[in-house]
Amino acid sequence: MESPNLEIKQRASELRSLLQKASYAYYVLDNPIMEDAVYDSLYRELQQLETQYPELASLDSPTARVGEKPATGFKSVQHRIPLYSLENAFNIEELQNWEKRTQRQTPSIKVAEYVCELKIDGSALALSYENGILVRGVTRGDGVTGEDITQNVRTIRSIPLKLELENCPPLVEVRGEAFLPLDVFQQINQERLTVGEQLFANPRNAAAGTLRQLNPKIVAKRKLDFFAYTLHIPGQDDTSIARTQWEALELLQKMGFKVNPNRTLSPTSQEVAEYYQRWDTERLNLPYMTDGVVVKLNSFSLQEQLGFTQKFPRWAIALKYAAEEAPTRVENIVINVGRTGALTPLAHMRPVQLAGTTVSRATLHNADRLKELDIRIGDTVIVRKAGEIIPEVLRVLRELRPPDTQAFEMPLNCPVCHQKVVRTLGEAVTRCVNASCPAILKGAIEHWVSRDALDINGMGEKLGYQLVERGLVHSVADLYELTTQKLQTLERMGNKLAEKLIDAIALSKTKPWSRVLYGLGIRHVGSVNAQTLTQQFPSIEQLSQAEIHDIAAVYGIGAEIAGSVHQWFRIPANQTLISRLQNLGLQLEAEVKETPITPLTGKTFVITGTLPTLKREEVKELIEKTGAKVTDSVSKKTDYLVVGAEAGSKLTKAQKLGITCLEESQLLELLNQ
Repeated sequence: MESPNLEIKQRASELRSLLQKASYAYYVLDNPIMEDAVYDSLYRELQQLETQYPELASLDSPTARVGEKPATGFKSVQHRIPLYSLENAFNIEELQNWEKRTQRQTPSIKVAEYVCELKIDGSALALSYENGILVRGVTRGDGVTGEDITQNVRTIRSIPLKLELENCPPLVEVRGEAFLPLDVFQQINQERLTVGEQLFANPRNAAAGTLRQLNPKIVAKRKLDFFAYTLHIPGQDDTSIARTQWEALELLQKMGFKVNPNRTLSPTSQEVAEYYQRWDTERLNLPYMTDGVVVKLNSFSLQEQLGFTQKFPRWAIALKYAAEEAPTRVENIVINVGRTGALTPLAHMRPVQLAGTTVSRATLHNADRLKELDIRIGDTVIVRKAGEIIPEVLRVLRELRPPDTQAFEMPLNCPVCHQKVVRTLGEAVTRCVNASCPAILKGAIEHWVSRDALDINGMGEKLGYQLVERGLVHSVADLYELTTQKLQTLERMGNKLAEKLIDAIALSKTKPWSRVLYGLGIRHVGSVNAQTLTQQFPSIEQLSQAEIHDIAAVYGIGAEIAGSVHQWFRIPANQTLISRLQNLGLQLEAEVKETPITPLTGKTFVITGTLPTLKREEVKELIEKTGAKVTDSVSKKTDYLVVGAEAGSKLTKAQKLGITCLEESQLLELLNQ
């Protein structure tokens, strides 16, 4: 394998430095120094160098932000330095009592400075750096043991992969809080509401749930942020580089961390009280959640004198804000149907002010939560927002319940299409499973036209919504009866664009039976499962008539998927849809193909990265036509690796095993031969 020369090594180092500076300016300082297009160009250049010369890859490279593969689980690890909880105070009097205790324990100290920091409502992390490079990120856990989530931590752009510190100590421990900004949290919950998933109750829960995702690519999409607040140098006196908490925070900033700008140095507890009271209202204007103030004695030597109790440091306290609650009256309970068919009960309430906003609705989640609350129309309830975005019905004041109220029951039929709803054993969610339900239809069309399904080029989300709202489409089958005249009634739809779309819809009729099955959007049936099922049931007739045990017996399917498939085909509206698709000429049977005999018959290919002109499914079809097969992972049995842009660990492994690597042009030349 060719090794990089000195010039290439220097260029890779230069690119890493430029990208790290740009990332720090954008994500930490909020002051971009580079246009996105320039950043992307430099990033791709570095990525190509690291792909061509794997030895250039490093843990501090910007390309290491997102791992290639999901984790199978998280390993428990012991913290080098325990993460203690903080003692709580809920008013100024309790703060003053804490101050008196610290003064009694350190009578020689006449004046003590305090550092006040906003208490961020997120998830605590412990970060370990060896020789300045991030090597481990661990959750707080029980304070002694946490979970190693390093690959997820790497996706947080405000956490530096390399410390900007000359003569960096061999080991540096940094503690801080991972959190979700409010606008990101609202976006995530809006997306979850749209697809009928249960909403996160607050940003803290959302951040914690995100950090424990096994797939780091999902974590990266959630756009977590991070504030650092503690610095430790194991094996040496922390005061050798910082004598106070204030100096430590400034040093963390120099290292490349984001440190909360709303901190203050207070010489007296009176100023601490003023800071606490000021932020009780100003915190409502912050772009993230805070539920209090953390007060620390500034001097590290004083902290050392005070030490710890079994649970808390004696030199710090969390001054919490009271949870905001308010009574209101439930005026109605309605059912919202998401695009996956999930039925979510919503309480419509008399408007009430909470945390600076007017609240008139609150999700009641599902039938189990309804039963637990025993909530009824006319009830007076306590609603809480407690620094949280999603209003929550905390409890019902049954003593104020009007006479003759009726317990609210989840409907047996979908309130939109009136088909029977189902609740799968072991699940809390009630669902409509009628694919033609108008509430589901918009999402069904978006899924049907997606790349891995029928791949209808030009049919975007907005266009699909227009078709439903204008009444031009009532099921995916109606797409195949559209005309250029009908399409031209839509916004920004000219004759040429309409003709192209009609051609793309017609072309989708040639997609194989496995794509159609995936496009139907049957719950739990992904593209891989669809291929597995169509191999065992080569026609829709065979699959629709199969019993649950026959479907479940297929390797890789199991009872849950089998039950979902069997149930879907029992719905009359779905049977009508299948009949229409059949009459419209879609492929509902697998083609019977003779196995070709070619020089590539029996060979194994793997595809990685994005190819210049061909889609992955197109490449797979071309390869399989030669009698070869395509698998997902590289092994000793792999004959060829097809390599595109942004190739990851598969390329590195193939190079180590000596497997032939092909670019798109080389692959096409091989297939033509």
